Amino acid sequence: MHIHLDLVGGMSGDMFIGAMLDLDAARAADLNEVMATAGFARLVELTSAPHTDGTLSGTRFKVIAAEDAEGHHHRHYSEIRRILTESALPDATREVSLGIFHLLAVAEAKVHAKEVDAVAFHEVGAWDSIADIVCAAHLIARFDASWSCGALPLGRGYVGTAHGRLPVPAPATALLLEGFEFRDDGLEGERITPTGAAILRWLQPAQTHVGGRQLAGLGYGFGTKTFPGISNVLRAVSFDVAGKDTVGDAPEAEAVWAWQAARLVSFEVDDQTAEELAVAADHLRAMPEVLDLTQFAAYGKKGRLVTSWQIVCLPEHAESVISAVFDQTTTIGLRVTDTRRAILERSAWVNTTESGEIRVKSVRRPAGETRKAEMADVAGSGGTLAERRAVRIDAERPKPGETTG
Repeated sequence: MHIHLDLVGGMSGDMFIGAMLDLDAARAADLNEVMATAGFARLVELTSAPHTDGTLSGTRFKVIAAEDAEGHHHRHYSEIRRILTESALPDATREVSLGIFHLLAVAEAKVHAKEVDAVAFHEVGAWDSIADIVCAAHLIARFDASWSCGALPLGRGYVGTAHGRLPVPAPATALLLEGFEFRDDGLEGERITPTGAAILRWLQPAQTHVGGRQLAGLGYGFGTKTFPGISNVLRAVSFDVAGKDTVGDAPEAEAVWAWQAARLVSFEVDDQTAEELAVAADHLRAMPEVLDLTQFAAYGKKGRLVTSWQIVCLPEHAESVISAVFDQTTTIGLRVTDTRRAILERSAWVNTTESGEIRVKSVRRPAGETRKAEMADVAGSGGTLAERRAVRIDAERPKPGETTG
């Protein structure tokens, strides 16, 4: 299954859950049981009901915190991690929940210049927000889909937070959404909440058109705000694979990838030092618009040794990438070629090992799944190559009872 998200009004945790419920309520019939398993049953009440704004109809989902729920106002990330780790949640739900909270904590730590474990969640630390993330995580695990989305609504103005009035999108939200394509439809207000942003970052949706698939269903999740001229909904569109994807007329294997239009920017440089080229490459790689950058040695005119560059970006970002190339290098001309990228379905989570928390990426390939531990996390876990390799093997191991491939 593939699910495409249209952020018509925006995205929050409850809008995501509402859209998933509206798409296939049978998959979500056990959310109350999940809350009970996690030990949250007496702390929150889940409500889900049909809703219409006079234009569209769908589902509105709410989590209501009990009046006697202790610690309702804020909670440290380390405490939330402990609660979830010690809970009896299903393994997949627990891992996705921990992963989403970890993304939020890292963003908040960077915004406030704190250590990750010292981050205190305010709005997100309330029991209703914790339950939002756990429910969303359970649905992500249950649907077991690949994901894509369209351009995200930017929003305008300010939003009130525990840290005062902040510009939209709020700083942590903006960090979580780095690299995503946005659109400005001129509407005021917060369009994507921190929880919604963390869910998107976890899903890692391809921002591309869906091809070679059959439309299977639609779901609409309503938010609580109202906007002039549009429905405040998140639309989820599910697709089944329609046979095989193709490149031209040649049939390929069963699709475990999505096609994405791209542009290749290529050029050569023969009059910059190696130090200058390294700095220029660092600046270009830091741009969210740059999807990939490679360099290699070649021979140019008059037998000169040159450095050949190839940069991949989305078509709509080509102008800004070209401008940056002319600012960072001495080239006076370049080539732009329309191409396509084949993107494998992937997911990510945080695995708790004896050496600490290690981020792991999983990629679905035609021959089966492969996993890769984040080397930045592995690097600080051991002093020798053998120790680091042991940590990596531990982090990439299958979960108990799980089969891969």
